[in-house]
Amino acid sequence: MKKTVLITGVAGMIGSRMAEWIVSNQKDYQVVGIDNLSGGYIENVPEGILFIQADVATENLDQIFQEHQIYYVLHFAAYAAEGLSPFIRKFNYTNNLVATANIVNACIKYQVKRLVFTSSMAVYGHSPAPFREIAVPQPADPYGVAKYACEMDIQIAGEQHGLDWCILRPHNVYGQNQNIWDKYRNVLGIWMYQHINQQAFSIFGDGSQKRAFSYLEDCLEPLWNATVLPAASKQIINIGSDTEISVLTAAQTLKEVIGADAQIQFLEQRHEVQNAYSTHEKAIAILGYKDSTSLKEGLTAMWEWAKKQPKRKRMEWDAYEIDNGMYESWKK
Repeated sequence: MKKTVLITGVAGMIGSRMAEWIVSNQKDYQVVGIDNLSGGYIENVPEGILFIQADVATENLDQIFQEHQIYYVLHFAAYAAEGLSPFIRKFNYTNNLVATANIVNACIKYQVKRLVFTSSMAVYGHSPAPFREIAVPQPADPYGVAKYACEMDIQIAGEQHGLDWCILRPHNVYGQNQNIWDKYRNVLGIWMYQHINQQAFSIFGDGSQKRAFSYLEDCLEPLWNATVLPAASKQIINIGSDTEISVLTAAQTLKEVIGADAQIQFLEQRHEVQNAYSTHEKAIAILGYKDSTSLKEGLTAMWEWAKKQPKRKRMEWDAYEIDNGMYESWKK
């Protein structure tokens, strides 16, 4: 009998690609996927899985866990608009912290064998880069606060209720099936959308901020290893590239890939960490992670995908929870 893996956020980039990878590579497992389709697209959901449209922040999960006898949970559902989170605090905490609490409750109640949670490098905040897992988190925005709170809650569930878990801290993950229509997150996707719509690449500040962009394809098998390997039990692990570059250099790399004279517009500096990248010794040693795809190679594959996508309406907020200190480019 096949074991069942539940993937939340299955219509998003990581969830859909991970579901596709499991269907193709793990024949002893079947996938149930949940998504509310607020930031993902039904077209991303691969064939061969059972899809349930639901919001994990509000859904009663009992029937899903009972009926499908969930063995592992990969919890990817989140709204990862880090820079926007100070202006949508209630939404941020509902869709990250409350949603995760609902998943944790179900995992405990139905004795799930392991919960894999994708946290974020945002938990490190203003810690000195490169970030190591032993660093004490210092979140610099509500999104990082929410992710760190989720991490702590999961660890408490492990201590008090015996829940097995693995917490991953990915960063700047990009690739096919990314939501390039969201105005507030995933800078590489934002630039692709802007170029397709005859707009200049937008950069907050002077572009000297350093990031390490991580191609999703390099992360899929390590994500599975985090789910099944005994060595990954109750580990917190950074996952992603360790090749840091400036945001401006990333924009110039995409210009090379596109092969056009794309323009760059510099916007006002926003509240963000200047240098954010991590070490990955644990991911290499425990999960077998290999940073094998260069940024130019990954962007080339993603751009070929992006050019074929339908013209979708861009995701923009009609109203923010607060407008105080809102950046000019995001004002209504």
